[in-house]
Amino acid sequence: MDITKFVVSHRENALLYGDYSTYRAQLSRKLLNSRKKLNIATKSRGKFHPKAQITAEQISENHEYLHLALLASERTWAHAMSMKASHAADTKGMTSKTRSHIVSRLEKGARTAEKLADALSQDAVSGANPNDILEARAYAALLRGAANFEKQSWEDCIVSYAVARMIYSALSTSIKGDIYKDLLTDTIDPSIRYAAYQAKIPRTQPIPSIAKKAFAKADDDLVERVKAVNPSVLEQGDVAMTGVTGAEGAPTTITWRSREVKIEDASIAVAWASVQTAKAKLNERLSIANALAPKDKAAAYDDILAATQDAVDATKQAIDELRGEGVTQSDPRMQSLQITRTAVNFEMISWRIGRNRVLAGELDGARATFEDLSKRKKKAQEAEQASERPKEEAPGRQIAKLKEKVVLYDGTLQSLETITELPGVANDQELSTRLQATSQYFTALKSLAIARSHLLAHNDTNALALVRHALTQTESALPILSSSSEESSPARNILVSADDIQTLHSLLNGELQRARALVEISQHNKNKKPSTTTPLGTKPLIGQLANYPSSGQVNLENIVVYPPKLEAIPVKPIFLDVAWNYIDYPEKQQQQAPKVEQQQQQQQRTEEVQEEKPKKRGWFGFGR
Repeated sequence: MDITKFVVSHRENALLYGDYSTYRAQLSRKLLNSRKKLNIATKSRGKFHPKAQITAEQISENHEYLHLALLASERTWAHAMSMKASHAADTKGMTSKTRSHIVSRLEKGARTAEKLADALSQDAVSGANPNDILEARAYAALLRGAANFEKQSWEDCIVSYAVARMIYSALSTSIKGDIYKDLLTDTIDPSIRYAAYQAKIPRTQPIPSIAKKAFAKADDDLVERVKAVNPSVLEQGDVAMTGVTGAEGAPTTITWRSREVKIEDASIAVAWASVQTAKAKLNERLSIANALAPKDKAAAYDDILAATQDAVDATKQAIDELRGEGVTQSDPRMQSLQITRTAVNFEMISWRIGRNRVLAGELDGARATFEDLSKRKKKAQEAEQASERPKEEAPGRQIAKLKEKVVLYDGTLQSLETITELPGVANDQELSTRLQATSQYFTALKSLAIARSHLLAHNDTNALALVRHALTQTESALPILSSSSEESSPARNILVSADDIQTLHSLLNGELQRARALVEISQHNKNKKPSTTTPLGTKPLIGQLANYPSSGQVNLENIVVYPPKLEAIPVKPIFLDVAWNYIDYPEKQQQQAPKVEQQQQQQQRTEEVQEEKPKKRGWFGFGR
């Protein structure tokens, strides 16, 4: 019967181009058309007859009776929302008469929906399946919760919305689609949170826990129907909480820079528990997957990045709610949330930087390897068995891959700058110093990548200056990062270990000497005057190794012909061609035997022809 889909689709289609008044007018026209289909419409100038209650037999005969009840309930809801929206801009607020009118409309819609749910509950007569009955009960609870919300009856409001939430949470696992999730996030959860706040329920209790406790007050028949669809909902309170630390076992405090603060909102506690779970899974996966390609390792960071983003969003929402309530910045709750905001944002940016480090390659991309960042071209066994030197890629492709590394380093430096703007970071001298040293570390890696691109483009002087700048940055960061006592984990994050900075420092020392040597060679070649006389002519030196130069000087600029030219060379020595005529090789006898036989046969034929040749005669065939 798709009750939820029928209601949600009508709301979305109407509110897409109009308001609640437009939606109400559309529903009135659809109600009239539905009554005409059922032949129960009041004729023009006809006597009005009170509308009879819809029964289970009528629904089993024609589903249009079901649509008739849903359209009637939706029209009362649209009427109530239209009045509420029209008085939303009033500075004096809503009058008691208007609120009473809104409540009466919602009460009427809730009664109609509840009667429909009772009719569908007679499944033996109505022919409804268990999902249809649950959807009808959830829709009736949704309208009843809206009526209690307007009456400001907060306890009853929480119970009604809890029934709708538990049913939609259970149905979301058995039916594909986001229609139930949208109802939960957009309508039900905000209403439960506001009603819980008005009912003086602490913010530390998450919405699933509140809904679970309120749903216990529902009737036993509904509890059994929900348990038949998904029993885990009754245990966890939410399908999304399955496999994650429960609401009761979620962390209540968060530690940031040796300072422990209380988590003020339950949604933050649940999100932070998910972060810890995703962190443990990431460390476990990367510790046993050493042979993964950089792209596959980076994909393993998706779960923890999503979990930290949820924690950041939950913290921001909690701060916005307190600001909306008029809580000042000096309030202890606001201070705790600001510290929590810094901690969760630091955690999210830290894992984002770790993902960039994994994509850059081994040792944060410090080594001059130009393999594809998304594929592993050769395995360890192939490297051991390879006897030839692998073919190097073209300089253009190498420069393109160095540009990819530079983009990753730029993203990392921007993330580090974002951390310095978080509340409380600027006042922490130790953290600011370490962040500056970390920024110098990645600046050195960026300069090294650009220097290698200049070497490929034969700009040796620029490469030397960049390598020298990278070494200066590394020397500045070396004392700070080397003093870190924290152990590095399999999953990389913002933490730069002492081994990382020391390896980069020794590598840059070698690169500096190499760049100096290349600059010296290029300067020597530029300053050297070309020689006008060549004692040994233009022939390359490799072809004149038997001739000693009389002057004692050798032209080192003409050692070999490069690129090599196509020249004719003897295939084999001449004496083998001469010896072929005098040496009887086995192959030669096999080749000559058929030729001798052919010559003998030809000689015999010639002799036979000569014998058979007739004698000469005179003219006209007469003998002489």
